[in-house]
Amino acid sequence: MPFQPVTPERLPAAVSRQIEKLILRGILRPGERLPAERDLAEKLGVSRPSVREAVTDLQDKGLLTTRAGAGIYVADVLGSAFSDALIRLFADHDEAVFDYISFRRDLEGLAAQRAAQFASDTDLQVIQALMDKMEAAHRKTNPADEARIDAEFHMAIIEASHNVIMLHMMRSMFQLMREGVFYNRMVMFKRRTTRDTLLGQHRVINAALKAREPDGARKAVEAHLSYVEQSLADHKKAERNERVARQRFEHERSR
Repeated sequence: MPFQPVTPERLPAAVSRQIEKLILRGILRPGERLPAERDLAEKLGVSRPSVREAVTDLQDKGLLTTRAGAGIYVADVLGSAFSDALIRLFADHDEAVFDYISFRRDLEGLAAQRAAQFASDTDLQVIQALMDKMEAAHRKTNPADEARIDAEFHMAIIEASHNVIMLHMMRSMFQLMREGVFYNRMVMFKRRTTRDTLLGQHRVINAALKAREPDGARKAVEAHLSYVEQSLADHKKAERNERVARQRFEHERSR
């Protein structure tokens, strides 16, 4: 029979697997610096040569990268889900904006449902901490901070769903949103009434998660993103009307 004796896993391989799992689960993020070799060896309870061999293995796999004089970092494992040409196409057509929000509504609704079921107490504490930061930014009337924390809040819910495929896919999608490919989130956060409504919706989402209510969490996220969709539709309609009015004015003035 072609069976082989079972041998204990070599220490460098065990170190590699632990770091791989941290990257897979999104705990170690792209661009994040690893502890220094000595510190990492102490944390893992292994020798520095074992850490060194594991790091070399992960560099060969494209998961870690070295920056001269700066240390070892998690590589940009996300990349982009789309070509540059397609990203430019997204940015130029409103249809992509609304399809993006619809996609987020479906996926984030599912993520919130899963988070209410599977999130750890630590996950919920992270979400609550972001909710507190959002409240503080709102009181200071800081739309830029509020918009940034909004994205972090939604990403924390996806992380709390504990689905690694959803996590990495949505991180890539959120990066496009931060870069303003789909829409400028500051448009919404600059309006006081809209900001108040958005804050209230985030409170409802957070409360459903803390209460461990899967259906309530999913519906709260879906209602929130439906509101975002309608707000953007209203804004784009107002922009079109203003553009038409300006063109008519210019036409009348030139006659």
